[in-house]
Amino acid sequence: MEDWAEIRRLHRCEGMPIRAIVRKLGVGRNTVRRALASEGPPRYQRPSKGSVVDAVEPQIRALLAEWPTMPVPVIAERIGWQRGLTVLKDRVRELRPLFLPPDPVSRTVYQPGELAQCDLWFPPVDIPLGFGQVGRPPVLVMVSGYSRVIAARLIPSRQGPDLLAGHWALLSGWGRVPKTLVWDNESAVGFRKAGRPVLTEAMNAFRGTLGIAVIQCRLGDPEAKGLVERANGYLETSFLPGRRFTSPADFNTQLADWLVRANQRHHRILGCRPADRWEHDRQAMLALPPVAPVTGWRASIRLPRDHYVRLGANDYSVHPSAIGHRVEITGDLEHVEVSCQGGGLVARHQRCWAAHQSITDPDHATAAARLRQQARRASLRPVDTPVEHRELADYDRALGLDTDTTDDQGVA
Repeated sequence: MEDWAEIRRLHRCEGMPIRAIVRKLGVGRNTVRRALASEGPPRYQRPSKGSVVDAVEPQIRALLAEWPTMPVPVIAERIGWQRGLTVLKDRVRELRPLFLPPDPVSRTVYQPGELAQCDLWFPPVDIPLGFGQVGRPPVLVMVSGYSRVIAARLIPSRQGPDLLAGHWALLSGWGRVPKTLVWDNESAVGFRKAGRPVLTEAMNAFRGTLGIAVIQCRLGDPEAKGLVERANGYLETSFLPGRRFTSPADFNTQLADWLVRANQRHHRILGCRPADRWEHDRQAMLALPPVAPVTGWRASIRLPRDHYVRLGANDYSVHPSAIGHRVEITGDLEHVEVSCQGGGLVARHQRCWAAHQSITDPDHATAAARLRQQARRASLRPVDTPVEHRELADYDRALGLDTDTTDDQGVA
């Protein structure tokens, strides 16, 4: 290779004739002529010696012409093959496409803004939830089809209110909405009735506000949302190892920081970074609606005397001034609020991720104690109500008794 390159350099750059090159390099004249006439670098090619399969190739072709899908062991039996199957398999692999019709597969291509695949990932790690409890809440994962940008957030539960609240939080972070969301048969998303997918009422209201479609995959078909399935595996193998979490908020903080770097990595299939395609993908999505969709927990009750309301598996205190009034309860991923009709906000708490707890605001407890004390004092206060006193003579006259006559006779 070095002689070939040097011969061409001396002739093309230095202008040396063939005879001078022969003397300088000590090679044959024909070697110089072949190097100058060649179009590419020299390559060693071993002459073919044939194969032991050549003798039975006509029989293989005849069998494949009649049965194109015949397995190699059956072919070996039909032709009486007594040698190893490796060389026979190699030859059949070359010949079989000649007798089979072309069967191309479709390549899945996602258009900008077309869809995002969604799934719940349950990280195999115990996360402190408070009050001495640990758990493994789900992580809502969303992957854009065109750019492969990943968005994820830990949510308190897989119930519909928390799922939709998590969806809205992720979409608000994107600032745009994909035209379609792809889901599996998650119970909070939908179910199957007579073999057909049916979305829940809450999910229909959510997608209607956004103006998008929601597709439910067939049962047992994880390949239909392979992008998010691979993202789940990527999170488990690249995000979790070596990390410790002190709370759900700490988990989401570390996850958000890691996703910034993950979306900057080089994607082998795309040949670029997801962030490089994100802006084009985002601009093709739909704008967020002017009115946010209804998400999270919502309920309306008349506040009982114990002035606590229940959301999820926990009880939250309410200011006792709202006792007996109808209150509206709203809860998202971070806060629980209670408002009284016509009276404004009467409670606001941090969302508790633990279960079976009573969350009490100190101000509510102080106000309740003061009102109880006032009610106790009112029950012990003497009642000062004026009572009419009747003259006893009125009763004598009503009974027909003459008190004056009786007195005179008695004196007489």
